Amino acid sequence: MTRPAGHPGPAVPVGHVEPCPRRIRARLGGRVVVDTLAARYVWEHPWYPRWAIPVDDVDPAALAADPDHRRLDGELAGTVALTWAAFDAWFEEDEEVAVHPRSPYVRVDALRSRRHVRVELDGVVLAESDAPVLLFETGLPTRAYLDPTAVDVARLEPSTTRTACPYKGVTSRWWSVRTPAGRYDDLAWSYDHPAPAVARIAGLVAFYDERVDVVVDGVAQPRPRTHLA
Repeated sequence: MTRPAGHPGPAVPVGHVEPCPRRIRARLGGRVVVDTLAARYVWEHPWYPRWAIPVDDVDPAALAADPDHRRLDGELAGTVALTWAAFDAWFEEDEEVAVHPRSPYVRVDALRSRRHVRVELDGVVLAESDAPVLLFETGLPTRAYLDPTAVDVARLEPSTTRTACPYKGVTSRWWSVRTPAGRYDDLAWSYDHPAPAVARIAGLVAFYDERVDVVVDGVAQPRPRTHLA
């Protein structure tokens, strides 16, 4: 079986602009301060877009709360780029979105598999399964999500870390890992209530491929360079 290396990269170049067909809203202090049907996607770097919002659809209170906002020009004249973290929550239609806008060019699939996955660190086996759920996300390495019964939980130490992903949701738990060589912070995580598109990963455990050694069907995998959960 031929094994191509790597994974698909970003689909669009920097500077790309597209219409956003979704209703976009932002909330601040308990009220909606952005509400538009005419947002546009703008790729300021290849990995994900930001929204250009028509100024007429932005409450002046939102501009006052976001001193770093930028008014755009050229084909985006009349729009403003807002700072995500300046607002309490962002919504696509009636669903809250975390971290940044979802790219229309990103696909996320969680597929059951019979590939044999082993996760090691410092020569210690942390997890081993022949029934993983493999998560394929455009631009990121394939992640193996494993049943907790396949994980050596004696090596895991609970962490207070929580992270969010626009495509998968908000993590429920993180763990650090301890081996005879020492403790490694925040190497594994789990989603109890992931987004519907990846419901199969609910309750399963994934490890940072970038920081552990992963063997799939007997083949050691190169450590990816990305750092996203």
